[in-house]
Amino acid sequence: MHLHAAPSSRPAVPSQPESALAKLTEEGVVWGDSYDWLPKLPPASVDLFFTSPPYADARAYSRIHPDRYVEWFLPLARDMFEATTETGSLVINIKNRVAKSGPLKGQRHPYVYQLVIALQNMGWRWIETYIWAKPNAVPGKFGPRTKDAYEYVYHFARGNRPYFDLDAVRVPYKTPQSEITRRSMDANGRKTTDAGFGRDRTTTYRLGAADPGNVISVSQTYNQHYGVAHTAAMPEGLAEFFIKAMSPEGGIVIDPFAGGGTSVVVARRHGRQAGGIELHEEFVTEALRRIDADEAHDIPGKLLDVG
Repeated sequence: MHLHAAPSSRPAVPSQPESALAKLTEEGVVWGDSYDWLPKLPPASVDLFFTSPPYADARAYSRIHPDRYVEWFLPLARDMFEATTETGSLVINIKNRVAKSGPLKGQRHPYVYQLVIALQNMGWRWIETYIWAKPNAVPGKFGPRTKDAYEYVYHFARGNRPYFDLDAVRVPYKTPQSEITRRSMDANGRKTTDAGFGRDRTTTYRLGAADPGNVISVSQTYNQHYGVAHTAAMPEGLAEFFIKAMSPEGGIVIDPFAGGGTSVVVARRHGRQAGGIELHEEFVTEALRRIDADEAHDIPGKLLDVG
């Protein structure tokens, strides 16, 4: 299965791989189909593919049945694998669904887990699963369950030593400076419990900030009417976390489902060469406006300090 927009007036993809990559990073977001663009990228050229693809059976503008989602995504994943550097990564924000029909009707559909296993079998190294916790998730009726207040973000790597900068996303300690100073002089930070467990915390103290962990709290954005309403706007803070941690400054970041351009705006703001591909022309127009204005979206979603 493949989602196509009318191709008659879409610009052609450059035939030379280097030209295709240059067009993406120079223009910001191009109007096109990732099925056409990704195979044209140079091998081992992209440091980070960061994206939130259409969720299964969720958006009127891009519907993929959950039973066919893996089949739809895998050709794109193969092309991204070939275009990723040996230290590069693929980061996917995705959400599972309650099946609307068929034998699983009313149950959670396993398409997200099926996709993760399929990507791992393809050769992507499954590094980590992050939870995007949404403190202001949309309320509503969800049957015999609570509202969805989280989404998954999966980190896959091309090679066995992916670029990862934990220092770039550390969070400040919530303690007075005097206590931080005292801790930095602690020569024996290992605190062993009666059960025999413990860890040396002196190294962490000396870094001046704490490991944020793999649960990331970022408020959702609801005022989505920025010229063209994109119904799946990504918060700036979510994109910022992964771009800073998983791509080097000056590196190349590509979003194959660019939408309104948030990931491209954030990546460029932090010194990356960034570009995106978007199937729907009206979103491209808005994304280009926002890139030019350095406007990730109207109400920024920021990382919340929950330490």
